[in-house]
Amino acid sequence: MSDLINTGLVLLDRDLGGSTDSVIRALAATVHAEGRAKDTDSLAADALAREAKNATGIPGGIGIPHCRSEAVTQATLVMARLAPAVDFGAKDGPADIVFFIAAPAGADQEHLKLLSKLARSLMKKPFVASLRAAQSPQEVVDIVDRALGLAPPADDAAPATAAGTSGEGAAAAQGTGAPAAAGSTAAAAAGTPATGAAGTSAVGSNAAGTSGAGTSAAGTAAETGTAPAGPRHIVAVTACPTGIAHTYMAADALSNTAEEMGVDLQVETQGSSGATRLDPQVIAQAEAVIFATDVDVRERTRFAGLPYIASAVKRGIDEPREMIEEALAAADDPRAPKVTGDGSDAAAAVTGSEGWGSRIRKAVMTGVSYMIPFVAAGGLLMAIAFMIADPVLVAQQADDILGTATLGNLGDVSLSMYLGAVLFKIGNLAISLLVPALAGYIAYGLADRPGIAPGFAAGLVANFMGAGFIGGIVGGLLAGLCAYWLTLPKLPRWLGSLMPVVIIPLLASLFAGGLLFLVIGGPIAMFMTWLTSVLAGMSGASAVTLGAVLGLMMCSDLGGPINKVAYSFAVAGLGAATATNTAPQEIMATVIASGMVPPLGLALASTVLGRRYFTAAERENGKTSWLLGASFISEGAIPFAAADPLRVIPASMLGGVVTGAMTMAFGVTSAAPHGGIWILPVIDGRLAFVASILVGTVITGVVVTVLKRFGHVEKSVGEVPGVPQTKQTVEV
Repeated sequence: MSDLINTGLVLLDRDLGGSTDSVIRALAATVHAEGRAKDTDSLAADALAREAKNATGIPGGIGIPHCRSEAVTQATLVMARLAPAVDFGAKDGPADIVFFIAAPAGADQEHLKLLSKLARSLMKKPFVASLRAAQSPQEVVDIVDRALGLAPPADDAAPATAAGTSGEGAAAAQGTGAPAAAGSTAAAAAGTPATGAAGTSAVGSNAAGTSGAGTSAAGTAAETGTAPAGPRHIVAVTACPTGIAHTYMAADALSNTAEEMGVDLQVETQGSSGATRLDPQVIAQAEAVIFATDVDVRERTRFAGLPYIASAVKRGIDEPREMIEEALAAADDPRAPKVTGDGSDAAAAVTGSEGWGSRIRKAVMTGVSYMIPFVAAGGLLMAIAFMIADPVLVAQQADDILGTATLGNLGDVSLSMYLGAVLFKIGNLAISLLVPALAGYIAYGLADRPGIAPGFAAGLVANFMGAGFIGGIVGGLLAGLCAYWLTLPKLPRWLGSLMPVVIIPLLASLFAGGLLFLVIGGPIAMFMTWLTSVLAGMSGASAVTLGAVLGLMMCSDLGGPINKVAYSFAVAGLGAATATNTAPQEIMATVIASGMVPPLGLALASTVLGRRYFTAAERENGKTSWLLGASFISEGAIPFAAADPLRVIPASMLGGVVTGAMTMAFGVTSAAPHGGIWILPVIDGRLAFVASILVGTVITGVVVTVLKRFGHVEKSVGEVPGVPQTKQTVEV
């Protein structure tokens, strides 16, 4: 018998509320009541987060919510037959059969295979029909155990016969992964998928003793009186973030539909229980490839040269026939997109359905994320140099010192001054890569690898012209867009192989660099010069206002585009700081202090001030947010903001405004661009820096707690027979 499900985990003909949320919470409570989860709230939160990514309803009146969760202590299935049915996002209407799959974060391979097998069984109509007809929880448990191959077939079902005739086990015994010929009645009733045990489904094998596409084609030929042309050959890859349910259900939907259509389709499932690679010979014979995935395809370049179509994994379940027809059309269309040998098609496949605004925003974020390590390394090296030698002398004389002194011949230069000059120069050179790295990886975000070289070239031009980080952003976008457009034409193979390494870098560099030099670089440089002079002259009330604005920007989207603009503005000016012009370092300190407030404030609220208003999962996140906030990682507050943005974001912004204004008012400076509390040794005005952060943290923590207190009430969930009563937080 399976340890995945028992009669206490079966709810028949229950009203669990009219929403997906209420059903998932009730099922999570059932798992907890059976002693298989640490607490209901954490499990429900993880399942709802997975549901938010992609609805889990599938055709046939079925919902299959699922997740991996730290709260789960034992892999578990909960089956509910709902009355009334609840909408889980399937195209054909609400679901009356719901399977909740709860897997531990570190589930073993054996349990993952059983969970995946159960998900595939839900694609079998006889299996679902037997669940709808079941009269008792024990009958459901028996049906599921038979589907998993853990119990003998029912008495009225024909037993599986020898290898080569039926089911997953027979296919595995042959080692072919091909479906069996007829499939036993027992296998059909239990929902045992007729696929290879290793996770590769094959349809249309013409081997002896099997049937499928070959037989269908022959039958059609007999009817029409024409010679059989043979089946078309397609391969597919399915994958979803969790890798338990949708991955395998999409594989089976595609495989079963292909068999009906007389198409030879073989599927590689890249799931949590492992992936068995398609045979290279199978790929070589294929006419096209289907990518039904929500995550990156592993080793995509194996399919180089094949026409492809790409979509979310759920479309493979909902519209398998349409996907197969599109793949066949792509195979016959010489203009159809093809998988490239360098993977440069992957970004287009993933982002093809996005608007240009979203794609540009993501590209800028990519550039900033790749830029930060250059800034952090360079800034910290310069900060260490200022700690071991006179900051003014090191900054002014580093080139002269390194040009005349060596470690073996210091002359009249002290050892500390020489080492300070070395560290300062290394850091300064690393920071000089800030703008080229920003531009290069913005271009990479738009055009993948072909965009990197022209992006770096545009960034160097922006540096040369004094256009700063704004010039880098503009240059990176120009280079990336040009490189992307140059990848679109379908060219002969001999010319196509030269595009990513010669032609695209040449033309995109000329396009972006030329526009910067001849048209837009000069005006951007003038603007940056004016902005720098204005900032250097700020003092008193104007400086406090600037600090408040920077604090507002840092806390408005918690690591998003507005936050990154403020941060990039600060680090871009850091290299211009001098002993007499400390404004850039004041801005840097303000940005760091403000960015630390949201995660620290939410940590204070969720673990100290208002624990009762946060879920167990949020309280666990709060413990982590102490360290994230102390390290200047604003993203630590994102889980809280995602769950309750109307309370969390305003509270964070209020704390950030006060902190930013205070640090500028006190004239706090930072020579390092990152590090949070760990860079206190290079902060000038340490006490004021810490005091500003503490004030902002308390403001955010108190405000969010008050908003939670007056915005929520606790009430009991409607009592459900067989489900333990629990409490949930309800929006007013």
